[in-house]
Amino acid sequence: MPKFAANLTMQFNEVPFIQRFEAAARAGFKAVEFLFPYEHSAEEIAAQLKQHGLENVLFNMPPGDWAAGERGIACVPGREAEFRAGVAKAISYATACGTPRLHAMAGLPPAQADRQACRATYIENLRYAAAETAKHDIMLLIEPINSRDMPGYFLNTQADAHAIREEVGAPNLKVQMDFYHVQIVEGDIAMKARKYLEHVGHIQIAGVPARNEPDVGEVNYPYLFDVLDELGYDGWVGCEYRPAKGTVEGLSWMPRGSLITGN
Repeated sequence: MPKFAANLTMQFNEVPFIQRFEAAARAGFKAVEFLFPYEHSAEEIAAQLKQHGLENVLFNMPPGDWAAGERGIACVPGREAEFRAGVAKAISYATACGTPRLHAMAGLPPAQADRQACRATYIENLRYAAAETAKHDIMLLIEPINSRDMPGYFLNTQADAHAIREEVGAPNLKVQMDFYHVQIVEGDIAMKARKYLEHVGHIQIAGVPARNEPDVGEVNYPYLFDVLDELGYDGWVGCEYRPAKGTVEGLSWMPRGSLITGN
């Protein structure tokens, strides 16, 4: 059975963010992920991780102006200096917190932008980010995201993500495979996992279509967990879903012992 990491952006919203570390630990989690840590100092985040015996497995690089609707800037021409500053900021947090993976969000191409120019910008930004993260033994991730939840997002399919990965050519660049997004965009999750898992650096889950707990909806997660075991996946699985009735109340889907041991 895979081992599961709490997503502190979506889970444990019953308490403020900085208190979610304790809440996750009390629920039995040994690892956490979240979208962004930047509203708090790296030292504050690191202290919470240490105090509650948690590993931080992933967070995102700065996405631009999130409140204004930006969803990353890696593919946006003219924002290269801002992207590089974000890489440095993310690395400073990751080194302080012992975080081994960073996700660079592709972003939304500007209206009327030339897609090939955006792709070229994306490739060069990823090459830069991969070189910088490699200096700190950090894995760089890119993630295909469905266009229903994030209309206009530059990267949508597994094939496109792996083509980008191959073109960048950096050994520490991997793809973040969220089964929720895979199902909405293209389906055939098990075969996608079998095809690409060697180059996948992190997995996330949620029920489809409502993005609630993974024991409801159209995806057979017990089967997929067995597939991951069969394929020898030993990484974390991020619980990036919105609890329907309460975080702890919704954890009954999780197999006994999977939080602590992964078995």
